[in-house]
Amino acid sequence: MVRRSNRVVTGAHFGLRDWLTQRVTAVLMVLYTAFIAIFVISRHPIDYGEIRSLFNNQWMQIASLLFFLALCWHAWVGVRNVLMDYIHPMAVRLTIQIIVITALLFYFAWFVYILWG
Repeated sequence: MVRRSNRVVTGAHFGLRDWLTQRVTAVLMVLYTAFIAIFVISRHPIDYGEIRSLFNNQWMQIASLLFFLALCWHAWVGVRNVLMDYIHPMAVRLTIQIIVITALLFYFAWFVYILWG
């Protein structure tokens, strides 16, 4: 006889959305990285002027911004899931999550400053 437990499911139920987010952001990062790798390989040896002219194009700045946004989102989902799995005291987990969120926002703002500053 199968006995059903009265298990209470807790958490935010992000499973499918997190899984899909990780895959979509990973694909975006791979495409961007592949483009940069092809650019560097095809123009070997490459100099500072070529790199600067590439990143002066607005489409490349937008692509770079999307890449870094995907990187931050990918990192947040991964770190949050690891913290939810392994850090059980709520106060410690929330403190670490706030630190990670603050760091990611700082890195994103710094990236925007570098890109358009």
